[in-house]
Amino acid sequence: MYSRILSRNKTQRLLLLFVVSLVAMLISISLGSVHIPLNDFISIVAGKSKNISPLLENIILEVRLPRIVLSFLTGLALGASGTVMQSLLQNPLASSYTLGVSSGASLGASIVMLLGLSFATPTIAMSAGGFIFGLITVFMVLLFAQRFSSSLDNQTVILVGLVFSLFVNAFLTVIMTFSPDYMQRIFFWQLGSFSGASWENVWLLSSMLVFGFFFLFYFHREMDILSFGDEFALSQGVEVKRTKFILIGFSTLLTGVSVAMTGVIGFVDLIAPHIARRLFGATHKWVLPSSALLGGILCVIADTLARSIIAPREIPIGAVTALIGAPFFCHIFFRKGKK
Repeated sequence: MYSRILSRNKTQRLLLLFVVSLVAMLISISLGSVHIPLNDFISIVAGKSKNISPLLENIILEVRLPRIVLSFLTGLALGASGTVMQSLLQNPLASSYTLGVSSGASLGASIVMLLGLSFATPTIAMSAGGFIFGLITVFMVLLFAQRFSSSLDNQTVILVGLVFSLFVNAFLTVIMTFSPDYMQRIFFWQLGSFSGASWENVWLLSSMLVFGFFFLFYFHREMDILSFGDEFALSQGVEVKRTKFILIGFSTLLTGVSVAMTGVIGFVDLIAPHIARRLFGATHKWVLPSSALLGGILCVIADTLARSIIAPREIPIGAVTALIGAPFFCHIFFRKGKK
């Protein structure tokens, strides 16, 4: 009886988060360098846009709306990815950003861009490059960290991840130096932005998100068991290595595709899982979707601030999330150290 009531309460909270995300997106549509009344947006969506100028309609449908949807989808992907990383490593500081996955994905997408590689479309090629290099980076980080600490303690994993991030970023700087034609594009892309959003990006990321999230959620019971340690998981019949490889692979896929489209956006995948666990406990059946929704809300709010604070100029979204996330990271790190 108690578990049924608890489950109902969590369902209500999850629905509330979904409603909050819709409200955040609606508010975001009206804010920016061009103020758009919500009445005009509703009229356009309802097909009653006779009294609205074609320019405003084009701004809403081809600029503002795909940007907001892409920011929300990116937050969903990063929130889910961060949850998986923290659960598998049993590390509250683990995320795609701190483990160097974002930097590796950024390097892979940059190399694809510079070489002009294209299979199907440039966006798909960059996404594939981001996924492959992100996956290589995270496994190298874990391999090196295990050589220094077989138990993969918090400080070792995070320090190795940060070292790899610095190394990859240095390599990117060298690439920019020898590729002046792409220097500005790669530089601003590293800071993260949704300004280049298009419906092509939205469809590709949404398809990858549905595909990846389905598999991650399928393993939610295994993640619950793995959170108690590898030995306990083995005693419960979980194929630890296979399961970890699958989960890390799909979480890296979500991060790699997101980075290839929007650039590096840090700390969202660190903050969202912590808030989700405070609201929903440790069960991944609830933490995974709630963390994804919280990540989407954070990205929408950050993007709204980035394009509204000094409009018509725009602040890179990576700077906005870093201003929020860096103090949060320090708080978690030092609190863990004291314990």
